[in-house]
Amino acid sequence: MRITRLLLGLSAAVTFFVAGCGTTEAPTGNAAATGGAGPVTVVDSRGKEVKLAHPARRVAATEWNAVEHLVSLGVMPVGVADIKGYGQWVSAEKLDGTPKDIGTRGEPSLDTLGSLGLDLVVVTDSVTEGALDQIEAKVPVIVITGGNAKDPIAGMYANLDTIAKATGTESRAAQLKSAFEQKLTAGRSEVEKLGALGQKVAFSDAYVTSGAVSIRPYTKGALVSAVFGRLGLETAWPMDGDAVYGLAQADVEGLTKLPDVRFWYLANNAEGDPYSQQLAGNAIWQNLPFVKSGKVHRFPDSLWMFGGPKSMAQFVDAAVDALKN
Repeated sequence: MRITRLLLGLSAAVTFFVAGCGTTEAPTGNAAATGGAGPVTVVDSRGKEVKLAHPARRVAATEWNAVEHLVSLGVMPVGVADIKGYGQWVSAEKLDGTPKDIGTRGEPSLDTLGSLGLDLVVVTDSVTEGALDQIEAKVPVIVITGGNAKDPIAGMYANLDTIAKATGTESRAAQLKSAFEQKLTAGRSEVEKLGALGQKVAFSDAYVTSGAVSIRPYTKGALVSAVFGRLGLETAWPMDGDAVYGLAQADVEGLTKLPDVRFWYLANNAEGDPYSQQLAGNAIWQNLPFVKSGKVHRFPDSLWMFGGPKSMAQFVDAAVDALKN
């Protein structure tokens, strides 16, 4: 399973989905951490009003940004798509072993969802209308955006707030946002102390197909790049990304367009590291200015590039650590 399959390359599902793709208080099992027991009306990313008889307590989620939001809000989901993959890629908010695996993010099981006694299912806007109709026939659904390249951090907050409204955890959401803003402020102060304000960085991941390395730049519209921007670091990629995630495509020859920048990337031990493995003997790679000057830095494993405030706080720490190297 490659990173690209995790978000952009999910296959069409027969009955379900086609993907396009603090505090110290522990999550409170399957119960909302705060909020009353009265009816709740949520307006989701479709502009649709979703009415719930009470704040949702038994919730399933198909995308990992929604899963992370739920756990951060103190609501341990009862159903999660691809639990193994979540554990490999998301370290900011761990599952407690109780969620039921509902299948892949691209093809969750309707039967499994139907067996969980759910109050709510959270999906992203990559589902097909027909699949959405199938789920909504059985249980209320709210749709959140997968990403928002125009304003990535605001998009992350909007998703968090939507889920918080549905689960009666709005005060927890406010705490999460406040803590993250403080993290950004402290991180920028560290960047300034290091004399790195205004430095250009190029962040990417990569994957291998039939022996060829494909590189995925995180351009100005990517959530990770927006976090770096708040730290006072400029994104060096010269191309535009897609309108949802701010992601582009390149190959090793395309890296020659970059000057001597800080080249940061993320790999995962479960997926391998194309930069240190497949490109180790590549002449183009070896002669890139940032490779020759030793400005290549691999971020720690299991930082989810499309996650919530807790994952993005990890990127703040990783960026500051990378500047010290």
